Amino acid sequence: MCVYQRARHKSTSFIFWVDNWPGGCYEPRMSTKQQLLIYLKEGKGTWVSGEFLAHKMAVSRSAVWKHIGSLKDDGYVIESSRKRGYLLRQTSDLLLADEIREGLNTNVLGKGEIFHFRETDSTNIRAKYLASEGAREGTVVVAEKQTQGRGRRGRTWFSPSGEGIYTSIILRPPISPNEAPKLTLMASVAVAEALLSLTSLKIKIKWPNDILIKGRKVAGILTEISTEMDRIDYVVIGVGLNVNTPRKGFSPDIAHTATSVFMETGKVFPRIALLRAFLEWLEIYYEAFKTKGFDPILNRWKHLADIIGRRISVDLMDNVRVGKVLDVDKDGFLILQDRTGTIERIISGDVTLLSQE
Repeated sequence: MCVYQRARHKSTSFIFWVDNWPGGCYEPRMSTKQQLLIYLKEGKGTWVSGEFLAHKMAVSRSAVWKHIGSLKDDGYVIESSRKRGYLLRQTSDLLLADEIREGLNTNVLGKGEIFHFRETDSTNIRAKYLASEGAREGTVVVAEKQTQGRGRRGRTWFSPSGEGIYTSIILRPPISPNEAPKLTLMASVAVAEALLSLTSLKIKIKWPNDILIKGRKVAGILTEISTEMDRIDYVVIGVGLNVNTPRKGFSPDIAHTATSVFMETGKVFPRIALLRAFLEWLEIYYEAFKTKGFDPILNRWKHLADIIGRRISVDLMDNVRVGKVLDVDKDGFLILQDRTGTIERIISGDVTLLSQE
């Protein structure tokens, strides 16, 4: 049973409840359902009697049975027997808060509030609202499905139910707004490291924030900020990662450019393990950014991108630039030299790698 927070939107006079968000749930303290799951997991594949569970949690056996039904609705495979009790056969593949926290090796990210949605419009939209209401740094929003998932330049992010990782993390870095683009590169390195640590896939980053496998996009990042005067109020880092989508699962308009971990490995991959790894790597690089600066992160990004010296075209929306990448500067922007020798600093655009001359 979820305990919901009441929130007042700053720009309106009405009050609404977090549970008005479809599938949204935040549990700030351990519930009876959570306790029940702990006891089932401690059983390690053995039967746990209903009488034992009722006694331990100081509830009736009928209450235990109702919570067992709720766990089944959450995707846990549990066998029931009048004589033997309950047996947890398989944990849920849903990106539930308890499953994310279990074994998560972080100090901040994911250790506080985790908001899980069966379906929502956009995790970034939800995270920005929570951040505007004072949500702490490290708050995580995660969804099984997005109906309005977004990428850069307002593009739609393909977000089928139960197949990918769609998450947004709230950060409150002590930096000026002009440093915010660095966080996008930082997040792309964290996604790449998570994939490299758990798979044998060859991962590349395409400037500024696309994660590629064999030239196809497996993940993207959308960073949004809110500023107050000359400082950042909050940053929301949104990540969409294609995990278990089959080839036929992609819509025709992106089927030739997109891929998934499943497509590249031929195996269904545990999404929770990958999400945990991303949160751990993001915290590692975020702490490094705050204590050591951006240079170590930029060096790792350059290694994973392998773009220096490459010929590219950059779509700037109003025109296209073609040239050779001389460097990625201290702010994460491209330094491009065209055929005439003119050097230009590219702040934003869509990159296409070209064949070498």
